[in-house]
Amino acid sequence: MPSTTTQASQEQKQGVPLSSGLKQRHLSMIALGGVIGAGLFVGSGAGIAAAGPSIVVAYTLSGLLVLLVMRMLGELSSAYPSSGSFSAHAERAIGPWAGFTVGWSFWVMQCTVVGLEGIGAGKIVSGWLPGTPQWAWVALFMLVFCGANLTAVKNFGEFEFWFAALKVAAICGFLLLGVLAIAGVLPGTHSPGASHLTDFLPNGGEGLVLGLLASVFAYGGLETVTIAAAESEDPVRGVASAVRTTMWRIALFYIGSMAVVVTLVPWDSKEVVERGPYVAALDTLGIPGAGRVMDVVVLAALLSAMNANIYGSSRMLHSLVQRGLGPKALAKVSGGVPRIAVLVSSVFGFGCVLLSYWRPDDVFMWLLNMIGAVILVVWMFVGASQLLLRRRAERAGDPPPAVRMWAFPWLTWAALLGMVVILVLLAQQPGTRVQLYSTGGMTLALAAGGYVWQRARARS
Repeated sequence: MPSTTTQASQEQKQGVPLSSGLKQRHLSMIALGGVIGAGLFVGSGAGIAAAGPSIVVAYTLSGLLVLLVMRMLGELSSAYPSSGSFSAHAERAIGPWAGFTVGWSFWVMQCTVVGLEGIGAGKIVSGWLPGTPQWAWVALFMLVFCGANLTAVKNFGEFEFWFAALKVAAICGFLLLGVLAIAGVLPGTHSPGASHLTDFLPNGGEGLVLGLLASVFAYGGLETVTIAAAESEDPVRGVASAVRTTMWRIALFYIGSMAVVVTLVPWDSKEVVERGPYVAALDTLGIPGAGRVMDVVVLAALLSAMNANIYGSSRMLHSLVQRGLGPKALAKVSGGVPRIAVLVSSVFGFGCVLLSYWRPDDVFMWLLNMIGAVILVVWMFVGASQLLLRRRAERAGDPPPAVRMWAFPWLTWAALLGMVVILVLLAQQPGTRVQLYSTGGMTLALAAGGYVWQRARARS
């Protein structure tokens, strides 16, 4: 694969004047905290209710798939650092239509999720301060993070650094208390032993499948670090470090915390879904103010996601435009920041918030279904791109990148097969079938649009 120096010179020729304001500490914390989202703290409750204690197996299986995806993406991003990440890799490997498809799919997903996270954050704060309108808090959060992203990239990095520090501290504290309680050495508590694990598959294979599908989408957000690496002091070192620590981060934060929760709390406890698995576990331990503490942590996770998604969507939009896959009017960069791209992404995100109020049952729900399985589209393009570019590089005799996929090409094919299996499972479940078909429809429409755009650009 080509050297990063060559890639950097190519980007300069394309006129990509983004700054390099992210320090290694920013990138390290983005990688560490990016894996801890609000979905882990709250959304995992539905997975536990469906799969019971076997949710640990579900998170392990999906975690292995994500580990392979991140390894492939790490190889690509260490060889070709770009704020367009997997979109730029897909264009290089397959063609402009592929970069167009995956890039715009990801942009729509990120902007919509900005709105969703804002709504969640607004609900928490308006619950603390009764009588204050939820929309006002959402607007405030949007203004704060849009403003932060309009200035230097280091402001985004600082926000993420401290958000990530809070999330990491919270989940590490939870794991410590949980392990002490399970071991029977936490004062005032009695170890449950394995009493809550006896009915390991309470809802059979179907429950495990539902838990697996829930866990897959909980891992979304890991890819942001490969986008941010392009604006760091040392992109190759940043990507390599983030990818190499992915394994223990998944094992500790996801699989470890799920194991603690299902050991401490009965899987069928109503609190697991209603209040979230972490609050339910802390209540079992008699930790005072557990609900309020977790509300603060969840709020931090939501605000972190808003900040990261505005950043990720704006950089993806900027990259698409720079590569001739979007309107040139959005290409302007000032002060090392793609400010028009930030504004457009933020406006789209806030538009999603307004749709949730004006048309919650049709337009907004249609939008949610449309982005439901986009992360799988991204992962499949990552797998295909890594397979093609690695073989192309080997034929050309290029030097190996800083990160290499294990057991190539067998594990690449295994990852792609795993994604196909998940798509089949999504099609078999009534609750996820609509999301799969809606995402598929959007992907096909974008692919057709990308092909037309590619042909028009070739003729011009």
